[in-house]
Amino acid sequence: MQKNLNVIHEKTLANLSITMFNEMQTEVIEKAETSKNIMVIAPTGSGKTLSFLIPILTNLSTEKKGVQALIVAPSRELSLQIEQVFKAMKTTFKVSCCYGGHSFKIEQNSLSEAPAVIIGTPGRLADHIERKSFDPTTIETVVLDEFDKSLQMGFHEQLKVIFFALNKSQKHLLTSATRLVELPNFLPFLSVETLDYQHQEVESKLKLNLVKTKSTEKVETLMRLIAGFNQEVCLIFCNHKDAVNRISGVLDKYTFAHGVFHGDLEQIDREKNLIKFRGGACNVLIATDLAARGLDIPEIKHVVHYQMPVHYEEFVHRNGRTARMHANGEAYLVLAEDETLPIYMHKKDFKEITLPEKLTLPAPPTFVCLYISAGKKDKISKGDIAGLLMKKGELTGEDLGLITILDHSSYVSVNRNKMKVLLLKLKNEKLKKIKVKIEEAS
Repeated sequence: MQKNLNVIHEKTLANLSITMFNEMQTEVIEKAETSKNIMVIAPTGSGKTLSFLIPILTNLSTEKKGVQALIVAPSRELSLQIEQVFKAMKTTFKVSCCYGGHSFKIEQNSLSEAPAVIIGTPGRLADHIERKSFDPTTIETVVLDEFDKSLQMGFHEQLKVIFFALNKSQKHLLTSATRLVELPNFLPFLSVETLDYQHQEVESKLKLNLVKTKSTEKVETLMRLIAGFNQEVCLIFCNHKDAVNRISGVLDKYTFAHGVFHGDLEQIDREKNLIKFRGGACNVLIATDLAARGLDIPEIKHVVHYQMPVHYEEFVHRNGRTARMHANGEAYLVLAEDETLPIYMHKKDFKEITLPEKLTLPAPPTFVCLYISAGKKDKISKGDIAGLLMKKGELTGEDLGLITILDHSSYVSVNRNKMKVLLLKLKNEKLKKIKVKIEEAS
């Protein structure tokens, strides 16, 4: 058995291009073999996803019918991220992802032939259970990822529906960025073995910088700060969506490429902004704490706190976007004269920095985002898209960046200087004999 486990681990590491599991992942994988209920407490960027996917993969069997594992995540973005990691492991097992904003019928069709693993958000999973889209009684392992976030977001009733439908004999693995005061009563166990890696906080590797400004000049000061990053990847955090939109409006006036991310955006707009950000079509993302954890976004060079969060935990999560495990990063606090630092910051060491008085805008990003009106449901692959753009569009490999394929659309990062000529060359072209619209993404 041990030999088989080693083979599984070695193949998975190779498929993910990872040399070894980190300390936390190793302990979770070992404990999962013998413990029925585990709680993993660890900061953002510590590798929690792989720590629970490996035990799930170890216990999956081709000889069993029905759903074997259920992974519950608080957001659509996190659910999709987990699905991407699972698929990157290149297993032979079917996985289905369920979340709000996605076609319910498509999900039901996928669930009709039971996948080995289901990943989804609490609300959508509860809905599928109530409509009997799949049989939950065969599930042997349940993962509650970012469980503290699910509770904060008020998913108690949906989680009750899910747990009421289970067979009560399954294993549980919970992950959290914070320690829970008490376990909710819908969980079918009273105690849990806790593995606490919260002490591996990012702040030891994080440089804190303080930028002071007048309240009337705060947005302008922020502009001078991020302009100085010279298109290095930057994430700006605000406490409220109004501040996000206000900053975005100012950047628009300067034609400064950026994206926004908050809960009031339509799902497709959130997704497009993340696609552009991941692909380098914009290197600045202005967001609420919705982006503080659970998002598959690139390593962030700079995190800027335009508004300081009320709670220390959220400050840690925000900074975790930059100083992730085994990495360094820089955080910037933009503090107006009429603002005070939260109590939790009083003993922190800051380096106060002075900005240039004149705003000098950087060159625009190297890439721009291209939209194509065909996706997974049209049997389109990344190879199909790259082939069209390189053969008909005469682009080189260096002109192409990230390719993202959704159900009915695709997005490609393309060299900004080649975009206009590319669109002319691709006018009236077909993709796999399908007539498609190709244009710069809005």
